[in-house]
Amino acid sequence: MRVVVIGSGNVAESLAQAIAEAEGLDLVQIFARNEERGRKVAELANTKWSNTSLAEADLYLISVSDNAVEGCAKTLHIPQNAVVAHTAGCCSIDALAPHTHRAVFYPFQTFSVGRKVDFTKGYIFLEGATDHALQTVKEVAHRLTSKVEMADSARRAVIHLSGVFACNFANAMYANAAEVLASAGLPFDIVAPVIEETAEKAVGVLNPAATQTGPARRGDTQTLERHRKMLADKQLTKEIYDKISEDICKRVKISKSY
Repeated sequence: MRVVVIGSGNVAESLAQAIAEAEGLDLVQIFARNEERGRKVAELANTKWSNTSLAEADLYLISVSDNAVEGCAKTLHIPQNAVVAHTAGCCSIDALAPHTHRAVFYPFQTFSVGRKVDFTKGYIFLEGATDHALQTVKEVAHRLTSKVEMADSARRAVIHLSGVFACNFANAMYANAAEVLASAGLPFDIVAPVIEETAEKAVGVLNPAATQTGPARRGDTQTLERHRKMLADKQLTKEIYDKISEDICKRVKISKSY
């Protein structure tokens, strides 16, 4: 299975390396406008880079930002029987029109430049406009992980939203914790074991609400008020603190009502 990865961002970098190392897959090219990044990703995946002509392949994976998928797809001149797929979570399969054999290949994970991702641990969600398109992305996905599921646009949007809460927002809270610690000259590694234990508990029981702790969970109003006073000069951070505490309190009330 010959594959071309189109793009040079976070997802493209990790995906290209995974495909290059997978048995039965041949990463023949990185196609990207950004020469510096394109060459870097190609080097990491031990393949060729181009920004002028596409190599012949069975599958073309468009790994660019959601709002760039449609425009990118329209510029592609590919073999008639080849499959074109995008890797975006909140983008319709129809963004790949007018290509007949279009598909979605959505790896549900967080990606960062310079970090190699183990695809065997995560899910890949698929959709295909034709049987040929679906079978092609299925074959590639199963070369990377056993966790392969079907998901149309509506289902992918839900999955993507869950990732924003579990990953993007959680990481923003880590950044707030780092700022609080830094204000007292303390290092971030103080809270690292707490982050690890919290994540392990949530994943272990698969019911994060059941493992909730903290002053809002206990109804400790004195501690909540003290924290608010400590954040008096950081209005946005204080508002975040209040809203999340309010959300926790509501969940406690709901759980107690049952």
